[in-house]
Amino acid sequence: AKPTISYDDFAKLDFRMGLILSAERVKKSEKLLRLQVDLGYEQRQILAGVAEHFEPEELVGRSVVAVANLAPRKMMGLESQGMLLMAEDREGHLALISSESEPGAIVC
Repeated sequence: AKPTISYDDFAKLDFRMGLILSAERVKKSEKLLRLQVDLGYEQRQILAGVAEHFEPEELVGRSVVAVANLAPRKMMGLESQGMLLMAEDREGHLALISSESEPGAIVC
């Protein structure tokens, strides 16, 4: 388990519904996919280490939950402008956390 955080720290996180518009493998990476995600108020490039679990084409058009106010981070020379939330089962399989909500909807 991870350390306990305060309510105030949790409240700083901005979870938003997003729609994956495009997905492609990152060259020279076995794990990363480069996603373009519509967050309702803007589009973001998000790099996700999920290439071992999903083919790019199966993610396009899917709804996802994204952390929208995470500081940008460079990976493999590309900037990631957020992070997706996923669920992992006991066998290590990943599943998207999804909803029929429109892009940009606040997740609370």
